[in-house]
Amino acid sequence: MNLQASLHKTSGFENFDLLAQQIVEGFISGIHKSPFHGFSSEFAEHKIYNKGESTKHIDWKLFAKTEKLYTKRYEEETNLRCHLIIDNSASMHYPLVSKLSLDSLNKIGFSALAAAALMNILKKQRDAVGLSIYGEKYDFYAPEKGSERHHHTLLHNLEKAVKSPAEGKETKTYTFLHQIAEKLKRRSLVFVFTDMFQSSKSEKELFEALRHLKYNKNEVVLFHTFDYDKEISFDFDNRPKRYVDIETGESIDLYADNIKENYEKAIKSYFEDLKLQCLQYQIKYVPVDIKQGFKKILTTYLIERQKFI
Repeated sequence: MNLQASLHKTSGFENFDLLAQQIVEGFISGIHKSPFHGFSSEFAEHKIYNKGESTKHIDWKLFAKTEKLYTKRYEEETNLRCHLIIDNSASMHYPLVSKLSLDSLNKIGFSALAAAALMNILKKQRDAVGLSIYGEKYDFYAPEKGSERHHHTLLHNLEKAVKSPAEGKETKTYTFLHQIAEKLKRRSLVFVFTDMFQSSKSEKELFEALRHLKYNKNEVVLFHTFDYDKEISFDFDNRPKRYVDIETGESIDLYADNIKENYEKAIKSYFEDLKLQCLQYQIKYVPVDIKQGFKKILTTYLIERQKFI
């Protein structure tokens, strides 16, 4: 009960859109140090040259600056469709923070900011973006569009999700993923942000739903979000504590040191199993520690975009 009360006291970001813009600007400014060197100023207008393509549209001026081959991208080639899916179940509001900032993030705060940053890039590239948010119910859906008004609507609902945790009930993620899959009428790049907290009984149903998302030749990227220190390393002091399952309300009293070793083995096995199942279903699996910044998210986007187009 106390845990749920604390969750509802969490306040959201100030200047949410501005934070997202700053994340993108910082990422782009560092691109010259990465394999994407050359994108910083020509971000929306070029794509990597693939061997065998016509050399007619190679930008030789950009080659002189970067020593890499890029072809000019024309407007009709930039109409990528992207759908962002945000898990807003109660467990995504862990760890408990009184005020969200770049230095103090929970999983939903990280996911919402990452999604807003991706939206910022998609907007720059004149692409269409849609959004789904679910918790104990399917909270929000918007189809893929590219207008300014649409962009602000999505931002508003991301902010709303950050401030509005679901009730402490088990979330049947697979139910909502099936519903979202039915709404994707045209080929899209799909990003799913979730902490993958579900009962072992529903794991099979979850991967069936993720496979459904791939229908119609969609490409699916699963961003598995977690707080490494607490949820992977189980880094708690050894004083007796009551650990509460935010989704079910179940609790257990124990000393952290008594289960740390077995917990770490179990969580490692779980991650390996997730990775293998994603490989089996041809879903890109990206484990993301929310305390390690947004570079992994945005780099994954650039790689997947190049493959998708």
